[in-house]
Amino acid sequence: MFGNFLRWLINVWLRLTGRVVPYKGHEWLHGPMSGSNIVGREFYQSYADEQGLVVDRTHANGLIDDFAALITNDDPLKLKLNPRIRHFYEHTTQYKLEVWSQWYAPISFFARILIQSVSTKMDQLNIPLEPLETSHGMTNDVLQLKEPDTGRLACACWLRRAVKTGRVVYAGFYSGVVIDGHPMVKVAFPLPNGNVTVLLKVVVQPDGSVKLLSDGKRIGESGYYRVQQRNAESVRVRYLPLKESIHVYEDEIGTLRTDHLFAFWKFKFLHLHYRINPL
Repeated sequence: MFGNFLRWLINVWLRLTGRVVPYKGHEWLHGPMSGSNIVGREFYQSYADEQGLVVDRTHANGLIDDFAALITNDDPLKLKLNPRIRHFYEHTTQYKLEVWSQWYAPISFFARILIQSVSTKMDQLNIPLEPLETSHGMTNDVLQLKEPDTGRLACACWLRRAVKTGRVVYAGFYSGVVIDGHPMVKVAFPLPNGNVTVLLKVVVQPDGSVKLLSDGKRIGESGYYRVQQRNAESVRVRYLPLKESIHVYEDEIGTLRTDHLFAFWKFKFLHLHYRINPL
């Protein structure tokens, strides 16, 4: 009952504070939305059927066809991109993920309530609350959804579950978009009657590592969007001051790692650390 109340409260908040945005001129807002209260691991196939897409389950599936294309040409460090990082994004299923989590107060208290009351019921966004939840590792399944006539990649579905609990940590749809001439990674997490859409700009660091950042300030820039279905022509959007920094790098002994930081306004509340090992 408490989880249902929170979902109702969130929907009311979105109706009152969200901005109505037409799809026309903001085509990047098109994204998967669940028609039920449960998302889970079966949503990918139903979405593919709905959109008339073909599911490609080959072993070499990656999240992005050409990762370098998502780096702006005026980035002076583009040529320094670590080829191992590019290979990970283009051949994601050839790797195994290990993850550790660390929450920080005071925002973590409210995040835990939301995850325990809402996320577990939706089977979506079950971010580990304790480090031992992912002690047995995390699955790394990627399904590419392609146009049947051209074979063009429409999006890649990345499903990550905690092996120990079986809970879906992330069920996301990954693609590349260009908004006002700026290439970005788009990640959409379907939710009941809406989704969370995250736009991340890709910035190469001097050592060849990469940071994916959601540090914009307004709609159309990199950032975190809570999207609610309104009708066939428009959605209701709330741009949130939730910032993400995903730093993918090679450590001193040649292991690929990722530090994924979350902050609300300027308050850091979650740190996820990944070790990325080739199979």
